[in-house]
Amino acid sequence: MEPIARHVKAATPLPAMKGRKLDIAIVGGGLAGGLIALALHRARPDLAVQLLEGSGSPGGNRRWNWFASDLSSQGAALLAPFRKAEWDAGYDVRFPGLSRHLATPCRSLSSADFAAALARELPEGAIRPRAAAAMLDARSVTLESGETIGARAVIDCRGIAHPAGLTGGWQVFMGRRIRTPAPHGVEHPVIMDVRGGEPEASGFVTVLPLGAHGLFIKDTCYTNSPSPDRPALSRRIDAYCREQGWDGEILGHETGALPVVTGGDLAAFQAAHRVDGVAVAGMRGGFFHPLTGNSLPMAVETALAIAEDADLPGSQLAALMDARARRHWQAARFYRRMARMLFDAGDCRVFERFHRLPEPLIERFHAGRSTRLDRLRVLCGRPLAGRRAPVERSAAA
Repeated sequence: MEPIARHVKAATPLPAMKGRKLDIAIVGGGLAGGLIALALHRARPDLAVQLLEGSGSPGGNRRWNWFASDLSSQGAALLAPFRKAEWDAGYDVRFPGLSRHLATPCRSLSSADFAAALARELPEGAIRPRAAAAMLDARSVTLESGETIGARAVIDCRGIAHPAGLTGGWQVFMGRRIRTPAPHGVEHPVIMDVRGGEPEASGFVTVLPLGAHGLFIKDTCYTNSPSPDRPALSRRIDAYCREQGWDGEILGHETGALPVVTGGDLAAFQAAHRVDGVAVAGMRGGFFHPLTGNSLPMAVETALAIAEDADLPGSQLAALMDARARRHWQAARFYRRMARMLFDAGDCRVFERFHRLPEPLIERFHAGRSTRLDRLRVLCGRPLAGRRAPVERSAAA
């Protein structure tokens, strides 16, 4: 595989920066930070914007999945430059008593393709790798090297640092990419397969076909701890591949954890991450689906919103993002309730009834746009009720 670092241009000064500070410094080159940088460049190429990433390149080692119905037309346009896997014919779900194909188109983006597109689309020097931040304030970023970078506005996109205020648990996962010697024959993504879950672990498997010989298999478990049990997850993937009759060369792994939020105090969470006058975006700002953990749709819409208000002083941009996070928290109340019901049930097979519901309702659920009628229809049948969970509620961080 081609090293990701090759895609990152050298961090030479932007022509627009000579003799003055940055307009906007974005700290953290993950999904949220990279999309904000791209949206700003497309909307306001006159601004001096720099993406400060602590590692060698943006994006880390991740694969982001979403449904086409998650995004507005403007959001889809923002993602157009990225090379991604696309399945316009929809996806499958599998449960002990249900196998269903849904027609909603699916998308998937690897961090390598994310980094490559940012390097191609952004100006020379706009991405600054190996620039870990030691301290932020409203007008500057001080790097671990001791260098201070001035900016009219600073946006913090570094990810969740502390669990303060949130209750719930985690989705921990391991993904494995393999190349099979013969065509694998998988036509559609399998977004959720819980046919043979182990009794001691509540989880599911996701399978993405990446060409005739390529597969991405991800095992996800709901737990109290954000630390993946890598050997256990790897064994589960091994067992699933044997069950499916798949063998082949392992091309890479990824592991991670996404918060599942059942409740808490947003103000306390914000206070744990707040620096006066610094805008907070991405997972660190609370912009993710409380039940699925998916942050891509909100990262896209947040990036577009920031680009629309790119001339705001840093303090006003920070206040704007705080207010946006509060609105999202209020709107996501239904999904936090569903997350509590999932943990009470303790078994992903409880999603089986949910996936019998009409497809437009399922689309709106994933997009975080459930209507009042949707909520009533989901809750009246208690689709997330079942046996008592082995998972106890804990702080999500």
